[in-house]
Amino acid sequence: MIEGPYFVLVVFGALWCGLSAGVFVAFSTFVMRGLGALPPDRGIAAMNAVNVAAVNPAFMIVFLGAAVLCAVIAVVTFVLWPEQGTVELLLGCALYLAGSFGVTVLANIPRNDALAKLAGDEESQSSAAYWSTYQREWVGWNHIRGGAALAASASFVLALT
Repeated sequence: MIEGPYFVLVVFGALWCGLSAGVFVAFSTFVMRGLGALPPDRGIAAMNAVNVAAVNPAFMIVFLGAAVLCAVIAVVTFVLWPEQGTVELLLGCALYLAGSFGVTVLANIPRNDALAKLAGDEESQSSAAYWSTYQREWVGWNHIRGGAALAASASFVLALT
């Protein structure tokens, strides 16, 4: 049974992963749609501004905090190996670390970096073409990281029940 500080750790993991899922869902459901409704040059400039603004303590505490909590939960789970909830805990950790953190690092950030290179050339046809591709690919990967974060949160909740 999960109890004491371990219980609190898993509750915080569930909450942080759920909060991350909410951020990802917000981007997929209305932020990117709003940016996509802008002319390409303005959409590119706005998304580049969002990407710069995202690197702030509040977002990093949510996004990286969830990753740290998942890593700690995984280590503690391997050490304690509880009688119940082990599979759910390790699955939740894997879902967030690979599906949210990993996808961000391997898919979303490289696309953000490529978009940032268009700064100053937002009005060209090639930039407009890339903006269309960027939106489609970035949102697709964002759906994956949102779903993974939500599934991780649900997995932690299941481990506690």
